[in-house]
Amino acid sequence: MSSASNTTEPSTEQKSATLLDGKALAKQIEQSLSQRVATLKDKTGRTPILATILVGADPASATYVRMKGNACKRIGMDSIKVELPSETTTEQLKAKIDELNNNPDVHGILLQHPVPAHIDERACFEQIDLAKDVDGVTCLGFGRMSMGEAAYGSCTPQGIMHLLAHYDIELSGKQAVVVGRSPILGKPMAMMLLNANCTVTICHSRTEDLQAHVQRADIVVGAVGVPELIKAEWIKPGAVVVDAGFHPTDNGGVGDIEMTGVADIASAYTPVPGGVGPMTINTLIRQTVEAAEKAAGL
Repeated sequence: MSSASNTTEPSTEQKSATLLDGKALAKQIEQSLSQRVATLKDKTGRTPILATILVGADPASATYVRMKGNACKRIGMDSIKVELPSETTTEQLKAKIDELNNNPDVHGILLQHPVPAHIDERACFEQIDLAKDVDGVTCLGFGRMSMGEAAYGSCTPQGIMHLLAHYDIELSGKQAVVVGRSPILGKPMAMMLLNANCTVTICHSRTEDLQAHVQRADIVVGAVGVPELIKAEWIKPGAVVVDAGFHPTDNGGVGDIEMTGVADIASAYTPVPGGVGPMTINTLIRQTVEAAEKAAGL
């Protein structure tokens, strides 16, 4: 009698990748933030306030500022929108930031990036009081975060870390490759992953043989600002793929990672859009609520 009928072939079916849904998680977090804001109002009679500063008339920046203001409204926070003309000088912008630093009703300050080229953006970022640096843009905040001390992290990488934690993505001991080295994304992302016990490689647009670095990564973060620079075929089977880029197209948009086929390769991945983006704004709002709670001694 043949035993073929009793032989079980090993399954070659790939387990479907986990979709890291930042949009859904942000909505969930907003519900808890609404409760925290209500508690603050009840105990202190004060409403958390985020001040946003927009210099010039860049349409994309104006859209981002409006989205952040809408997020404040959704959870019961207030926002102050400071709009300055494009000819504003560095000193004038620093003076406006100081006004907000000294205003006890303002709990968080956001200077919308980028500012006009003639302004020293870094000097203006540094003018923001550490206690109100809810966007995580100051050197002092970056240094404290890197050293594992209390600080508000840059919102996009901090949002990514929150997303990975929510989905129980194992980080300790993993090989992480961050493609990008910007002061508010690539560099803080690398430090946060390092603090989570990853072994981190930082790559960028000039890295030689980028493919080889990406191919060995357990966790890949696209943060380089170049559309689909990182190819799907480079992704290691079972890797976690996080795309922090967004580039508008006629079909909606693409990220820094070529996503076609990634769901069949990765163990988890962020969609574009709907992955990292919602977590960025959500983190800004969450950190402003935290700043208001600290200011109130709660």
